[in-house]
Amino acid sequence: MNQTQFKIPLSSLRPYTVHYRNFDNQRLENCFYACDAYEARLLAMEFNRYIHEHPNCIDLIRREIIKNI
Repeated sequence: MNQTQFKIPLSSLRPYTVHYRNFDNQRLENCFYACDAYEARLLAMEFNRYIHEHPNCIDLIRREIIKNI
């Protein structure tokens, strides 16, 4: 079975921080490079077991700004 693969240029990826709260109500974060906030959410759900099991624990997805030095 053939799968369609899309090539996304690395220049279109942006850093996103996904903030979430755990069962103790502690605020934690994971960082991902993604095209948009929705993709950052999907990546968080894929790579973080707690977020996968509790997707509504996400309370903020923020695109980070990289300043040129």
